[in-house]
Amino acid sequence: MSFRPVTREALAHELAARVDKLSGRVRFLLDGPPPADPDGLAAAVAEELRLRGRSALAVRAADFLRPASLRLEYGHHDEDMFLDGWLDVGALHREVLADGPVLPRLWDAERDRAFRDEYVELGEQGVVVLSGALLLGRGLPAELVAHLHMSRAALGRHTPEDDRWTLPVFERYERERDPSGEADVLVMADHPDRPAMRG
Repeated sequence: MSFRPVTREALAHELAARVDKLSGRVRFLLDGPPPADPDGLAAAVAEELRLRGRSALAVRAADFLRPASLRLEYGHHDEDMFLDGWLDVGALHREVLADGPVLPRLWDAERDRAFRDEYVELGEQGVVVLSGALLLGRGLPAELVAHLHMSRAALGRHTPEDDRWTLPVFERYERERDPSGEADVLVMADHPDRPAMRG
């Protein structure tokens, strides 16, 4: 398996080009741990798509978490809940990945209350770029999937002290869900500002 180094800008350009080859409504999942910055890359891909004439919206999975009373039911550091119970998968299916208008944000996790966003109409050729961590293996529908992979050592180096309790969860995710194998596009992101793309 060979990888070629690219800049973040070139990576966004290449991902947008792959999406743009797909006709009709496109759902693009951009999965990766927070230090790999999938949200920043998703915003760049959506902007590149708009420059190409496609209607595109970047949606952060972090804005579709369940209320604190549900996701923190077993404590702030429960690994099983972080893996399977924090994300509101049903809302993503219903509000983001279904046909029709898209809700950009649902739940403000910091304030633990709903956002008041308006729905966005993307049209028949529109693109939704959904980004975040631990997205794969949940049955989320997509026409294209990319995974930003970080090695165990790199993830450990780049994860803030307060979030280090999540490291075993990301190890389980790699082992149990095989995001690298599920992805159409695999990117090595041990150095997030200097990624390498498979192929």
